[in-house]
Amino acid sequence: MDLMQSEDQELIAKTAADFVGERSPIARVRALRDAGDPVGFSRELWKEMADLGWVGIPFAEVHGGADLGLAELTLVVEALGRGLAPEPFLSTVLLAGQLLQRSGDEAACAKWLPGVCSGDTILALAYQGATSRYEVFSPAVVATAKGDGFLLTGQAIQVLDGHVADALIVSARTSGEQGEASGLSLFVVPKDASGLEIVRQSRVDDRNAALVQLSDVAVSASDALAGIDGGGQLLQETIDRATIGLCAEMLGGMQHAFELTLEHLKTREQFETVIGTFQALKHRAADLFIEIELSKSAVMAAARAADGDDVELARYASLAKAQCSEAYVRVTNEAVQMFGGVGMTDEYDIGFYMKRARATELTFGDAAYHRDRWAALGGY
Repeated sequence: MDLMQSEDQELIAKTAADFVGERSPIARVRALRDAGDPVGFSRELWKEMADLGWVGIPFAEVHGGADLGLAELTLVVEALGRGLAPEPFLSTVLLAGQLLQRSGDEAACAKWLPGVCSGDTILALAYQGATSRYEVFSPAVVATAKGDGFLLTGQAIQVLDGHVADALIVSARTSGEQGEASGLSLFVVPKDASGLEIVRQSRVDDRNAALVQLSDVAVSASDALAGIDGGGQLLQETIDRATIGLCAEMLGGMQHAFELTLEHLKTREQFETVIGTFQALKHRAADLFIEIELSKSAVMAAARAADGDDVELARYASLAKAQCSEAYVRVTNEAVQMFGGVGMTDEYDIGFYMKRARATELTFGDAAYHRDRWAALGGY
């Protein structure tokens, strides 16, 4: 597997890094938080990202996309992770958008993806129940047949950007037992559907989430991506790809947190000595550098496995998530310690990275979950 970047990929990475450095500093994230912004991100900046072609990277040209791969998309998401940019790449592009694209539903793609690529449409995926934890095949929404359609009833939690979504893709059980891939259906539900209630919440990192309550929401069989009972495998494959994208964001975050820490070590003095000259701190910084490099290799390999439709994609995704979950938490923990007491104050930016590390660690499964999954997929 070739992990070298092409010239085009290097250009995408540099453009994204320059854009984030200029247009999305941490000060913007702090301002959104302090103002209690009702959207939680900048629609104007999201539109700019769409105009640059980033939002449409993985989508077909016929819908306004660039028809590129996850290897290119992760370069953009990694840059956004450095600035903790809260724009809805994860919810709209990596989750709901990719699910639509991979479903092969021409009508649904033609209806929703052009708006996604132009930055005018926000989508969200509702698949988790209150007790499902990391289990993809245990939704809390049930679809009951009625006439030629279905009624959706239940609650989905942790719906990223759900309160601003123009439509939700809802995972519901139409047959079978909880935990089974078969019997899951994925229904596209517009935000104004009767019986749909969306309550905004905020995570520990101040990112958008929502509680979605469905009370006899009427849908038709044609609203089901991949057909009735056919959404389970599609959902799992999409989440694996989204996990890789999230790992790229985590990689960007841990890299910048490490850079902030190195800068502090080079400038902070104690006992009239720069603390970066202390051997113990040098060793700790070297250990963090190694963890970041391992994370980088894991993310690049997983993205290329996804683009190549590798049969081992699920294992690559779990390997990357296990590595990045532990590395991001460790890097930010060590950063706060090396910053000393000031690292715990809101005045310094490093705390924002620690909170994001905690939230991303648990999104799509923590390190322990993915180590176990990696072993199980390998027959251990």
